[in-house]
Amino acid sequence: MEVILKEDIANLGQRGDMVKVAAGYARNFLLPKRFAVAATESNKKIIEQERQAHLRRDAKQQNEAEDLSKLLGGVTVTISQKAGENDQLFGSVTAKDIADALEAKSFTIDRRKIELGEPIKMLGEHKVSVKLHRSVTTEITVVVTKEE
Repeated sequence: MEVILKEDIANLGQRGDMVKVAAGYARNFLLPKRFAVAATESNKKIIEQERQAHLRRDAKQQNEAEDLSKLLGGVTVTISQKAGENDQLFGSVTAKDIADALEAKSFTIDRRKIELGEPIKMLGEHKVSVKLHRSVTTEITVVVTKEE
């Protein structure tokens, strides 16, 4: 069955692509969740108009993300945590903690955009990447200090 994707779907395609999928996958998953529509001539025209609008919105978001990336480039965030011997933290520093610290510096960044492979569990200086847009990523410095 041929469908036109309305959203980006991993391992399948990008928004606006026409893909062939199993009829059951389309009928039971893609169509009910409105991730795709059936590939008819009228739907192709509608999706093309939506795709053009999406491209304009995406370009604007990318420009805003690049501007924010320039501002975030030199930002250093300091977080105090309780630590034991050998500079080992009792808890850990998560993406939410970093997002809250950025919020205190008046940068509103969603915690899901902060790319931490695993939570920080040691004192010191750590480089953390922040994905602001699909094609815009910047690095910030997170300094974890011992709480008195």
